[in-house]
Amino acid sequence: MKKPNPKHIKTICDQVNISPYPSLLSMNLVDIGIGFAEVQIITEDKHLQLLGAVHGGVLASLIDTVAFWAVYFGIDNHDAWLTSVDLKLNYLAPATSGKLIARGRQIKVGKKLCYAEAQVNTEDGRIIAHGTSTLMIMPELKMPAGFIFPPKFIED
Repeated sequence: MKKPNPKHIKTICDQVNISPYPSLLSMNLVDIGIGFAEVQIITEDKHLQLLGAVHGGVLASLIDTVAFWAVYFGIDNHDAWLTSVDLKLNYLAPATSGKLIARGRQIKVGKKLCYAEAQVNTEDGRIIAHGTSTLMIMPELKMPAGFIFPPKFIED
């Protein structure tokens, strides 16, 4: 039985957490496995809109990111990547400060399309946003030259 390679997980988390857009938002991929992922942000002034609540775009970015990583290990092809083709979300309550925790879970991985759901909660468990994402498997997408990842899976 295949299981995620811990070295691959660490490399993915390290690379995601220093890549430009997650760094811009101070977003951290903290956990990833078969069918799930978790991303966190500790809110700062840069995340807030005019009225002092976390901007909806920040919540959308959390849901988009965590949904992507929730389906990542559902794809057997080590070289294939994903791109979002649809993102739907509902804003359920405002958040103004503290840690936001986004958890995603894989719903379905097909031959070409994947489906995931995610929600964002405050540290005390209050739900802030819920969303779903459809992602397309893109075997032709490649990492830039120089990126080398350990094998995605190890045999159990």
